[in-house]
Amino acid sequence: MNVIDLLEKEQLKSELPEFRPGDTVKVYSKVVEGGKERTQMFEGVVTVRRGGAIGETITVRRVSHGVGVEKSFLLHSPRVERIEVTKRGIVRRSRLYYLSEKIGKAARIKEKKTVR
Repeated sequence: MNVIDLLEKEQLKSELPEFRPGDTVKVYSKVVEGGKERTQMFEGVVTVRRGGAIGETITVRRVSHGVGVEKSFLLHSPRVERIEVTKRGIVRRSRLYYLSEKIGKAARIKEKKTVR
């Protein structure tokens, strides 16, 4: 193993939950405003999960006041505090780009029932 691989392995987060595209997640990220830092929550459907290792990213989509908002997050970034999975979705694709053209009830994803 070379030095870069060792440094990347140290920075990987081990406490990430298991989730896939189609799942609804809450991403808690640190935001700097002025001189202060606070935690901001962004909840939406995971449309894309791409990359691997330290450079893995997810794109989360939600509709806010009738406008679709997509935000990308680096999974292993120190800015991302934690990720919570709220719903599991049933989808057949790994890229859910078709959701951006759907409006309202048409943009819904079937929920996987889980036994608790």
